[in-house]
Amino acid sequence: QVQLVESGGGLVQPGGSLRLSCAASGSIFSGNIMGWYRQAPGKQRELVATFSSGGNIDYADSVKGRFTISRDNAKNTVYLQMNSLKPEDTAVYYCNLRYDARWLSSITYWGQGTQVTVSS
Repeated sequence: QVQLVESGGGLVQPGGSLRLSCAASGSIFSGNIMGWYRQAPGKQRELVATFSSGGNIDYADSVKGRFTISRDNAKNTVYLQMNSLKPEDTAVYYCNLRYDARWLSSITYWGQGTQVTVSS
């Protein structure tokens, strides 16, 4: 029903910046939450940031002050601006879309992921 495609990952030096994009297509209902999660090798997938259609934003403590999530509803796209990158940020970053409504709460969509590598 919904397709999510991430882009913008790559190799960057510590202290550098990257901007990730996630373009959504298909039947996207109102009352949704789009966001970013990441998974490093041997680690659990963790929340990075989420942005609801109602304007609520949530960041992981580890990225607060360095990363900024934004949405462009006209383009059905969510972005993640990543500044002051650290080697610990190295992971596969996944785009996610889910819904606030309780009757849609079981629906979750994931992108295929984009690799971010922070290394000298």
